[in-house]
Amino acid sequence: MPGATIIWDAHACFPLRFDADLSDLQRYKQAGIHYTSINVGMDYNSIEEVLRVIANFRYWIAQHASDYILVQSTADISDAVANNKMALSFDLEGSVPLMNDLHMVSCFYNLGVKQMLLAYNADNSAAGGCWGKDNLGLSHFGCELVQEMNRVGMVLDLSHMSVAASFDAIDISTQPVVFSHSNPKSLADHPRNITDEQIEACAKTGGVIGINGIGRFLGNNDTSTQRVVEHIDYVVNLVGDEHVGIGLDYQIDIDELLAYKKAHPEIYPPEDSAVEPRYVAPEQFPEIIVELRARHYSEIAIANIMGENFLRIAKQVWQ
Repeated sequence: MPGATIIWDAHACFPLRFDADLSDLQRYKQAGIHYTSINVGMDYNSIEEVLRVIANFRYWIAQHASDYILVQSTADISDAVANNKMALSFDLEGSVPLMNDLHMVSCFYNLGVKQMLLAYNADNSAAGGCWGKDNLGLSHFGCELVQEMNRVGMVLDLSHMSVAASFDAIDISTQPVVFSHSNPKSLADHPRNITDEQIEACAKTGGVIGINGIGRFLGNNDTSTQRVVEHIDYVVNLVGDEHVGIGLDYQIDIDELLAYKKAHPEIYPPEDSAVEPRYVAPEQFPEIIVELRARHYSEIAIANIMGENFLRIAKQVWQ
């Protein structure tokens, strides 16, 4: 894909089942995406469920080693690109599967989890969620968790967290932080989106805001490429192209998501679940580059947004 040395999707959602097939990764590969982070669990998943999902995903990747690689370092990403393979790692949406045990951070990291957020929508023992009560910040455990993630080399993701918790995490972290899949609230006033102040604080750490591809977070359920780039434009104008990336949050299995929402109204409010889910597809990545060029972005800026910024974070944070 001309104009971008590496294409990076910071968050993708595949079925969280013990027998899930990752064959839809071929869609990402054919779209020119070099690296993606795959979700392996959320706050309502038990540690047993998460470990079984990881075991299944690792097995599937190993069985398809001619096309995919589970990376341990950024050097592995370079090797993957050079050998026409797609580089993969995992992320956790919430810290509940850690069972309040800091030692689990390094355990999950060694299994391939390179990125984690502390709370998923609802409040938990570590942090307030964006749909939680009273805009809770970090607990004592949450503060310790940030420090342990820094030590281990796991990227701290502030998506889905409360405003107060995100600022607490930024204050404590000695490493850059990210919003891997969050959009500016100024363009779409939704509880999952983030304020200008959060965007600016993230950028001051050297961090990156990954633009999310969910229609209701983009506004008016609009998943057009033009709408995605409007969100990119907004964040670039606010903090510069060095702090913007893409985390589509594309959902492979819509039926699974709808079932989860119905089963967990405490995490997915009914009024939000009533909206038809629409997503920007991975096949739109090339269109995003075309649209950025049409808006006179430089090739360096395009490369930054499409992947170099998130790669920079990985080079700095991963151990």
